[in-house]
Amino acid sequence: MSDTTSCQSPALDDPSLSADEARQRMLEGITPITQAEKVPVRSALGRILAADVIAPYDVPAHDNSAMDGYAIRYDSLAGDAETALTVVGSAFAGSAFSGQVGAGQAVRIMTGAVLPAGADTVIVQEATRVEGNTVFVPSGQKLRQNTRRAGEDLARNSVALAAGKRIGPAELGLIASLGIAELSVRRRLRVAFFSTGDELASIGSPLAPGQVYDSNRYTLYGLLTRLGADIIDLGVVPDRPEALEAALREAAGMADAIITTGGVSVGEADFVRDILARLGEIRFWKLKIKPGRPMAFGKIGNAWLFGLPGNPVAVMVNYAQFALDALLRLSGVDPLPERPLLSVEAANVIKKQPGRREYLRGAVALVDGRWQVRTMSHQGSGILRSMSEANCLVVLPEACAGVQPGDSVQVQLFDGLY
Repeated sequence: MSDTTSCQSPALDDPSLSADEARQRMLEGITPITQAEKVPVRSALGRILAADVIAPYDVPAHDNSAMDGYAIRYDSLAGDAETALTVVGSAFAGSAFSGQVGAGQAVRIMTGAVLPAGADTVIVQEATRVEGNTVFVPSGQKLRQNTRRAGEDLARNSVALAAGKRIGPAELGLIASLGIAELSVRRRLRVAFFSTGDELASIGSPLAPGQVYDSNRYTLYGLLTRLGADIIDLGVVPDRPEALEAALREAAGMADAIITTGGVSVGEADFVRDILARLGEIRFWKLKIKPGRPMAFGKIGNAWLFGLPGNPVAVMVNYAQFALDALLRLSGVDPLPERPLLSVEAANVIKKQPGRREYLRGAVALVDGRWQVRTMSHQGSGILRSMSEANCLVVLPEACAGVQPGDSVQVQLFDGLY
């Protein structure tokens, strides 16, 4: 395998804002929404907890068996020899043994059944042999084996789930295990979005010469729906300053965040920057990345604005690398310190000049027992099909000067990202 230092070195100096600097500025400036509402547990999937969930009792509530077998007193065992014990009853999940296990005795027990009084150890049934009402236990057993102690999952009055936790399937089950039927969650984030450009047509209308159908709003619809936001689609706004200003004012009056696509570069018809500066504030404008170099971040009134590029791939890259974590923070979630990356082997040559971080579409696959990534042949930021065919982004740091087959590169898998 060839040397990998070219893609593992620190970023080079550049007057543009680096990806890490941009992310830090965004997260430092945003505070979460505070309004909360009560919802039934089954309506809480994807929502953000507004208050800690406190365990009202121990989970499990009783000492119980982790296996099917025999509950015994450990001090009944004969050390290094096989021990014969008298079976005095049975315990089932939901039907406890009412007596007490004495010396030389055993109780047949099923997984989840309450551990009988006097018993402290469970012998799995596969390790025993039974003759009539006598069970023979081999040597080598350990005290408290195959038992689950009361409160070992959650102790009474402990925090089961902390405020700010996003509720997934595991959390739904955990909450249900506590008998809790209703939760306090933060209200859904309200996000308004629109596309800009005279060349854009909406689905259902015929294309005029030079027009294309607007795909970005549908991509954003999918991304924001997965985020769990309440979304406000303001359609396509033409490249006229008065129309853009009216749309931004309208969006700022009804949403916590605004996402626009297009109009943030340096073309004659790119007005978003000037309007944003007049209506609110600009935190940054230009990034040292590819694709997605022009990206506006700022604020209008109480609404945060994310001005994404117009190219479809750049929209998805900038959303995942920057807007997503900012929106999570605004929702009440503390995002991870940085995006998780996996190191895999490059399957092909990747050309790159030092100076900016690049995100390339790639496909990770298991080849001859090794995980490899091959970049898509078309990397243009307007080729949305490549995002559908890929399953990851290959992340090349600023100092990387190219990649050879066999080099180690870092990837972000799409699963969980989009």
